[in-house]
Amino acid sequence: MRLRSLILWDIRFQARYGFYFLYAVLTAIYVAVLSAVPEGGREKATAILIFSDPASMGLFFMGAIVLLEKSQRTPAALALSPVRAEEYIAAKVVSLSAISLAVAAVLAAAAGVGAGEHGIVKLHIVLLGTVMSSAVFTLLGIIIATRIGSLNQFVLWTVPVELVCFVPAILHLFRAAPAWLRYCPAAVCIDMVSGHAPSPTGVMTVMALTAVLFAAAKHCVLNMWAQMGGAKL
Repeated sequence: MRLRSLILWDIRFQARYGFYFLYAVLTAIYVAVLSAVPEGGREKATAILIFSDPASMGLFFMGAIVLLEKSQRTPAALALSPVRAEEYIAAKVVSLSAISLAVAAVLAAAAGVGAGEHGIVKLHIVLLGTVMSSAVFTLLGIIIATRIGSLNQFVLWTVPVELVCFVPAILHLFRAAPAWLRYCPAAVCIDMVSGHAPSPTGVMTVMALTAVLFAAAKHCVLNMWAQMGGAKL
């Protein structure tokens, strides 16, 4: 019940600060861009658009979200409430993944994913890859956002994370990376966003990374709550 309330609160928060309007505009722009891309390159263009945004929106916007919550003393209130750090994190992952999923579905449809004999299966892989990518990026965003005091700091901290996540993924997408890189979580995710079925090893790698990031995010959230004046007993 608490998790549901937190998810609804996050959705209202995101709507109030224009997340849905922003992504409605961006989606329209992305659809226009995809329509101008030749059919032969549309699959890769769609994968890059989805992976770099909206799948990674949690990394880009978490700094602003957490800083706004700090300005409103929300972490201090949560620290004194029965809410658990796991519920706080899960609510953010779910609410942001919902936006990512909706935008990815529109972009995939605009690119023609889902059409043809095996289209539905491919579309499901794209959407699953989007959700997995979104969870990883959102958890990374939470880890960074809980440790910074300004938006400028957040931007600086995200630069190396973006390089580590995006460069291997793009190289793998264009087959310009070593074969072993296909097991890198970023490469596995962008493969799925491209509509390619992942290997069991690749899926396990992403799930293991997600579990590690979730544990790290929990530790960071608890530290943030303690610094805001209300440690959990």
